[in-house]
Amino acid sequence: MAYRAFLTAGCALAVLSQAAAAQTAAQTAAVPAPAPVSQLVKAVDIPYQEFTLKNGLRVIVHTDRKAPIVAVSVWYDVGSKHEPKGKTGFAHLFEHLMFNGSENAPGDFFEPLQQVGATDFNGTTYFDRTNYFETVPTKALARALYLESDRMGHLTGAITQGVLDEQRGVVQNEKRQGDNQPYGLLRYKATEGLFPADHPYGHTTIGSMADLDAASLADVKNWFRSHYGPNNAVLVLAGDIDVATARPLVERYFGDIPRGPESVAPPAPVPTGLPGPAKEVMKDRVAATMVFKEWAVPGLNDKDAAGLQVAAGVLGGLASSRFDNVLVKGEKLAVQASAEYEPFAQVGTFQLTAIVRPGVDANLVSQRLDQLVAEFLKTGPTADEVNRYVTSTLSSRIDGLEAVGGFGGKATALAEGALYSNDPGFYKKQLAALAAQTPASVKAAADRWLSRPSYELQIVNGERDAYADAKAVPPAKVVEAPTPAVKGDRGPLPEVGEIAGLSFPKVERTKLSNGIELIYANRSVVPITQAVLSFDAGVAADVADKLGTQQLTLAMMDEGTKGLNSIQIAEARERLGAAIDSGSSADRTTLSLRVPSANLAAGTQLWADIARAPSFPESELGRVKNQQLAGIAQELTSPQGLVQRVLPKLVSAGSPYAKAQGSGDAAAVQSLTRADLVAFQQAWLRPDKAKIFVVSDRPLAEVRQVMEARFGDWKPSGTPGTKTFPATVNGVTPRIVLIDRPDSPQSLIAGASPTGLKGTDDLLPLEVGNDALGGSFLGRLNMDLREDRHWSYGVQGNYSRKAMAVPYVVYAPVQADQTGPAVAALRDDVTQYVTTKPMTQDEFTRAINSGTRSLSGDFETSDNVLAAMQSNDLYGRPDDYYATITQKYRALTLPQVTQATKAVIDPARFVWVVVGEAAKVKPQLDTLGLPVEVMPAAAVAGTPPASVAK
Repeated sequence: MAYRAFLTAGCALAVLSQAAAAQTAAQTAAVPAPAPVSQLVKAVDIPYQEFTLKNGLRVIVHTDRKAPIVAVSVWYDVGSKHEPKGKTGFAHLFEHLMFNGSENAPGDFFEPLQQVGATDFNGTTYFDRTNYFETVPTKALARALYLESDRMGHLTGAITQGVLDEQRGVVQNEKRQGDNQPYGLLRYKATEGLFPADHPYGHTTIGSMADLDAASLADVKNWFRSHYGPNNAVLVLAGDIDVATARPLVERYFGDIPRGPESVAPPAPVPTGLPGPAKEVMKDRVAATMVFKEWAVPGLNDKDAAGLQVAAGVLGGLASSRFDNVLVKGEKLAVQASAEYEPFAQVGTFQLTAIVRPGVDANLVSQRLDQLVAEFLKTGPTADEVNRYVTSTLSSRIDGLEAVGGFGGKATALAEGALYSNDPGFYKKQLAALAAQTPASVKAAADRWLSRPSYELQIVNGERDAYADAKAVPPAKVVEAPTPAVKGDRGPLPEVGEIAGLSFPKVERTKLSNGIELIYANRSVVPITQAVLSFDAGVAADVADKLGTQQLTLAMMDEGTKGLNSIQIAEARERLGAAIDSGSSADRTTLSLRVPSANLAAGTQLWADIARAPSFPESELGRVKNQQLAGIAQELTSPQGLVQRVLPKLVSAGSPYAKAQGSGDAAAVQSLTRADLVAFQQAWLRPDKAKIFVVSDRPLAEVRQVMEARFGDWKPSGTPGTKTFPATVNGVTPRIVLIDRPDSPQSLIAGASPTGLKGTDDLLPLEVGNDALGGSFLGRLNMDLREDRHWSYGVQGNYSRKAMAVPYVVYAPVQADQTGPAVAALRDDVTQYVTTKPMTQDEFTRAINSGTRSLSGDFETSDNVLAAMQSNDLYGRPDDYYATITQKYRALTLPQVTQATKAVIDPARFVWVVVGEAAKVKPQLDTLGLPVEVMPAAAVAGTPPASVAK
């Protein structure tokens, strides 16, 4: 399918749609007309009530009784735009500090949240705001409000020099983690190139590490007192709550917090010119040149915001965008091209990005971008282009508002409107403005702003240019004050009431007339149908001597049918507001559909046509193949891409799972023919290997009728493919494989060990046991390397569950100068966990509480339910597995969990992959007592690592 994920490894995103279904053999009816935009706009509605406390805290309440959960979202009117010279990065630093405990609730903020089963909890900082959010069971709402109010009104006494130094180190590693990616320095250059240094939007949110290193404890506390008062905050409660219940709770916990200074938005005009050169070139270790162009434009409250949004969509946001059609598919100058309008509260940016096809002159791509923008300014978009973008956007918005909280749910929509536009219902005005756009209005907005000066940056391959790295600065020499005692003047943490059990939807099974099984669940919160056509294939089915065949097959499936080419398919999909994606896991290959239920019949017509009769046009094969080859080259420059290409071969040697090597073997992909793709499709993407999973607001009878019409007469042809797994699992040779990646400010450490388990085994005791090791923020691996040592932004360890194998895998990005000590610490932590320091009773209780109390939040959305249905089927579990899992949790004991963990995790059987700069890292690794094998990143494409003497 259309290649849409070039900068990250993985299978392509497919965007498909309605009219191609006219070619399906099963189709007899005419294609239904898409639902009008006005109908989609009406489907987006978030009723709310609000009140304001005497101290100025604005409270917004939305009632949604679908599950016994409440989203708690606190948004502060402070972001990086409020930072004066010399204090850049303070807002983001405080986001971290506010998770480290408060005066009446000391310790990590995540501890009491995990105890109550909170989900979707995090915090973020950007130019305009800092926000904190969590979704909690209804009976735990009082505790969440206590915690949020304590860090709003009672924080400074808990900020010590040690806490400040700790989080300063974490932020430094967050910066290194971003900088360590290909094109990772773009964000700094783009900001400097567009805005003057003294403009509020003229520095990145991560800020200057020098400013953070220079910050004293007094500086930090004064910053808090100046910005985090209740009168500078919005509190949104969304879910199983109403105003009558919310008001006394909010009054009780927030009412006594005094007002603070008013936050004032700094003057932030849209710049009329550029602060420096209009064009620059940067060197970085990248596989392909990037051409990046950017304009400063108005923000989200401006009358031109909706027009600029549509302009970006038409130019480079749609699958059928002009950039895609011309630069990628037509002239084949780029392997990826996009446009984006990013609106902030006071200004915005309009960005064009093209990844140049290897061998093409980047200046030619730059010229063609300019010409395509000029043509757009001259003629504007067509009415069909505007309609397709608006329909697609509205459909996505409807789907996203099923969740009450998290990064993009209903609480976020209300909070953004209140904070940025003084109107919680501003989302409605935005959607109305979007729906009202015409070719003339879009052209006028683009004319006003895209005819102004733009900044251009080209990032080319070469030794990375010098930049302001995050230096490892020793902590300040201070006399550490004793840890403050709990003040206790607000009373204890509120008790948590009896948490309501999970109400998992009933799962029903039926079969189509050709035997394809249909697995269905009803969810009626939003008028959306989601369906997955799942084939028993996956990466394990890839062709052993032609790795990458599966991905190229999927990438080609929407490039044409008997009646439509790829552009026509994309346009038809967009008119319906539908999305059809391709994907694969270790064991399954999928084609999925998300469509407004009003367009179900039309959407499934194209979905079926793509699945049943892709034409694999020879005319498109070369282009799509080049895109996959470019993706492979990018994987060889990415820390994650390199690990994903090497680790499976080491931990799954001799198994079909060893085929999981990124986007495949470059030489094999280059040699693939259309016949290879047809052969793979006929062997694996066939009805006798398929099941259909559906979550919809439409009844089963209607869904089955539609699926029967689309797939009921589908017959397989040829010999089906087979997967052969070895009877015994090969052991691993403990060692360190060091992949040399110069100019790496961080090293990415990955460790893996086979367990001898299968995905069909009962892993619940192991998952509970892993909660305290690597499975949560509070796990020992993360707390050690992130919170105690400050060497990492985050560490995780999990059982990588596949149908026939379950290796235990650890990931730890760490600062380069601590690579060796970090590997040693990880080995020690794992060893102690299965020997002298096993899971404690408190850790066990926390894991059980979290696992049982989080269930309603875990399965809040249709996405969650659909994923669970597929997992249950793959691992041979009953359809009501999650409906009965609470009893399974409560039947576990600590000795049972400890014994299960010790039986499968053997610290002596880990193989380690480290991606970093060998000159700096190898001497550290040589001290660990394990053989160290070094290979250059360029050799990962297919050359085995060469042994290097210890």
